[in-house]
Amino acid sequence: MSKKIKVTLVKSVIGRPERQRKVIQTLGLRKLNSSVIHEDTPAIRGMVNAVSHLVEVKEIEA
Repeated sequence: MSKKIKVTLVKSVIGRPERQRKVIQTLGLRKLNSSVIHEDTPAIRGMVNAVSHLVEVKEIEA
């Protein structure tokens, strides 16, 4: 089974730099408290690390 991560937007992107806004948009997060599930890949982990202060991450087995 492949590992997956659930990423939830817990802080607003208002007032954040454009680069962080683009990362949140690329992850598929739109509104506050919205969640998406992604494969646990180095690319996704890099994006999550770039906005770690705005999101909450949970590892799930799928």
